[in-house]
Amino acid sequence: MGIRLQTEHRILLGLTLALLLTGVLSTTWVTAAELRLSLKQAVEMALSEEGNSAVQTAEELIREVQARSRTSRAPLLPNLEGSMVEQGMVRNLAASGLQPSGLFRPPEKVGPFPIFDARATVTQSIVNLGAWRRYQASKVAVSAARTESSSTQDRTAAQVARSYVTALRQQARLETATANVELSEALLELAENQQDAGTGTGIEVTRARVQLSNQEHLRLAARQQHAQALLILLRQIGANLEDHLLLTETLEFLPVPVTEVSQATALALQSRSDLQVQLQKEEEADLGFRATGLDRMPSLSGFADYGTIGKHLNDSFATWSLGVSLRLPLFDGGRQQASQAQSRSRLRQQQIQTRDLQQQIELEVRLALDGLEVTRQQIQSAAAGLQLAEQELEQARRRYRAGITNSLEVTDAQNRLERARDNHIEALFNYNLQRINMGEAMGTIRSML
Repeated sequence: MGIRLQTEHRILLGLTLALLLTGVLSTTWVTAAELRLSLKQAVEMALSEEGNSAVQTAEELIREVQARSRTSRAPLLPNLEGSMVEQGMVRNLAASGLQPSGLFRPPEKVGPFPIFDARATVTQSIVNLGAWRRYQASKVAVSAARTESSSTQDRTAAQVARSYVTALRQQARLETATANVELSEALLELAENQQDAGTGTGIEVTRARVQLSNQEHLRLAARQQHAQALLILLRQIGANLEDHLLLTETLEFLPVPVTEVSQATALALQSRSDLQVQLQKEEEADLGFRATGLDRMPSLSGFADYGTIGKHLNDSFATWSLGVSLRLPLFDGGRQQASQAQSRSRLRQQQIQTRDLQQQIELEVRLALDGLEVTRQQIQSAAAGLQLAEQELEQARRRYRAGITNSLEVTDAQNRLERARDNHIEALFNYNLQRINMGEAMGTIRSML
């Protein structure tokens, strides 16, 4: 009996230790999976090597364009190749046109006889202006790819910032919904106390319960929207979707220095990386157009070969050749003209896109400046409305406690306070979005964040 009890105690002790260990491990896992991020940290995480997929793709594009540039450089460098051939041959001399004469009657065929040939051949372009222009265009393309990577980082930073601010808005809405529920619970308690004291009615208690039910429903919706916003942000920064994300910032008003439209536009035209990319694409198209025109020019190349030839390796001897080749295009069925027309059209397209992007940048700067001014005024108006709504609710609650009015006045005041809170959150959210739009329009989004 005693042995059985000792065994049961050991089993229970083992189970208890296992449960404690499981609890410790689970707590450690949860703590390790928590991400406490500021806006700056979220952007840095998205722009890291393992972050946003668009940033990673832009880096891979640089490597691809660099490889194409090396391909364009190949025709300008020496081309060296080696070969070794050992074979047996039979030749039909009659089929080759060698006919018998009165003095000489050659055999109809010769062979079989062996041939061994080991040879190295080198060619080098001396003058090829078209290939040189194409190589110059490829180097511009590499520079454009690097600038495009910077532009992708700017776009990604702006996208992550918008998602972060959106998550802050949903977090503020959830906090507001929770505050509204707590307020409805307090008003329900007040209505029940009024009814117990004989100064209230059952309809007022019912009305308070309906109001509380509505607020709880709104809180559930706010919680779902908050969770969705966090998942979208996790996806954009390249984090694990199972991580528990905690935002360390709140929606707030951060003043932005007022800038004249002309100054802001001039700065944007200098700072915008996407415009620099477009200008480099236009330069690349211009060099490509020039290259097609130079394809009509003569090209000069040198060649040489050296090797050993004979029946066998032991009885072969060295032979070589050395020379230059001049190539002069005369007629190619119109291929050169068609290629030049195609490259001219491509250049004109890039020029049109450059002008369009410059106008688009000016438009974005103007819209961002106007948006900042409007949302700044909206914040002031929403803050004043929120303060008045809070005062109205407090006065309505005092009047209700004193029995001067019924719960309808309190409910109306509560609804107006809810709208005032929503207006204030939306004003702060819109202002911060305009700040992000302004930084993106100016090309200073990453330094601003």
